[in-house]
Amino acid sequence: MNLSGDVCLNIYNIKNCRLTDDRNMFSNSNVVVFHHNELVTVGHKMPTGPRPSEQMWVWATLESPSNTKGLEKWNNTFNWTLTYREDSDIFVPYAKMVPNLIMEWNDTLKTGLVSWVVSNYRQVQQRAKFYKELSSYLKVDVFGKASRKPLCSSCLLQKMSKYYFYLALENSVHKDYITEKLWRNAFLAGAVPIVLGPPRENYEKFIPPDSFIHVSDFPSPKHLANFLQTMTPLRYQEFLRWRQVYGVKLYTDWRERFCMICSKYPSLPKSKVYTDIETWFNSENIE
Repeated sequence: MNLSGDVCLNIYNIKNCRLTDDRNMFSNSNVVVFHHNELVTVGHKMPTGPRPSEQMWVWATLESPSNTKGLEKWNNTFNWTLTYREDSDIFVPYAKMVPNLIMEWNDTLKTGLVSWVVSNYRQVQQRAKFYKELSSYLKVDVFGKASRKPLCSSCLLQKMSKYYFYLALENSVHKDYITEKLWRNAFLAGAVPIVLGPPRENYEKFIPPDSFIHVSDFPSPKHLANFLQTMTPLRYQEFLRWRQVYGVKLYTDWRERFCMICSKYPSLPKSKVYTDIETWFNSENIE
């Protein structure tokens, strides 16, 4: 990534923060960040030589516990965590709602009822079982690699904006694991998300209760299908009322996430160590 200049200040208005990938700066750095994907990559090299006594190490990932392997070997290594979990030391959600953020919402003429974009489709997934049953009661237009109808990233929002509803089905169910499937593919596209993920109460920590449909709101996919097919225009508009109050801010740049460490740095404990980081990351699983 491009780290030239004062990235944090110039782009994100975060002061006193210098990002570098120059390993020669290791011994002079207050914080070193380790992205989990690289930790399990063959050939990845950890820092050699003594670790400065006051240097803090951060473990970073945006993947869920179901998609995070090899964590047990990193006990007693990291001081802080940077993840989508609200109880992380540096909390970096996929996006958030911002009051009074003025946005131009996509209100394209709707021509379809329900859409879904999926690349990683396995029949054992909870979302696959849900989709199979729902699609037996109503037509779901499926896009993405799994359906052999891939969409370019710049085409996705335009395509999804033509649908009333979007299946924001997470690949695994974990606390706070609410990804771009809801924020970008549904909200920014102007579709109402039908979510499968953590419980409704978990979603309501981050978004208004009347802005989405949770699969658990109905006793079965058949009941949900009937609700969608008999939706009145007035009822549909109620799902969009939040847009009069909020806008959506996406977090898509890792540089911004790293700059956020500096914002939190003064208030974070300097003597903290994750003695069992695997247990911590898996402790909030929602079955």
